[in-house]
Amino acid sequence: MRRRIYYLIPDLANAQRLMNDLLLARIEEKHIHFLAKEGVDLSSLHRANLFQESDIVHSAEMGLIIGGATGLISGLVAALFILADSGLPWGGVVLVTFLIGAVFGPWAASMIGCSVPNSRLKPFREAIDKGQILLMVDVPASEVEDIEALLRKIHPEAHLEGVEPTIPAFP
Repeated sequence: MRRRIYYLIPDLANAQRLMNDLLLARIEEKHIHFLAKEGVDLSSLHRANLFQESDIVHSAEMGLIIGGATGLISGLVAALFILADSGLPWGGVVLVTFLIGAVFGPWAASMIGCSVPNSRLKPFREAIDKGQILLMVDVPASEVEDIEALLRKIHPEAHLEGVEPTIPAFP
């Protein structure tokens, strides 16, 4: 299980040094994500991707719940009111409508979610807009305190903003 640690860094030079120190601490680059305001060149750093920047994951989860429920209810309504006297197997209709809703819901919701800023990053928007750089580093739960102590010691300019108790499994 990994935890996500958030740091605000004052500028790009400090962010690059911090990235190098995290790599020396044996944290893989794929677990280090930087986010800055538009126009800041993060090409030398591992920039946050769509999964970290947008609300796509949360939207897909909500789409699965709502789409699956809508499909299930639609199937039950169709089975009870339309197919009740037809003698057709209504279990298949319920299953198919549920599956259609469970596939269409996350797809449609994720299309919307990819254009919405990540709600978990809302507390950092003001600092990012002022020019600070947000670091999101995903570390094993057992290493959180060690990484915090290391960064506190060698990067006093980086401000610890908190630790997220759980992170999504795939982004």
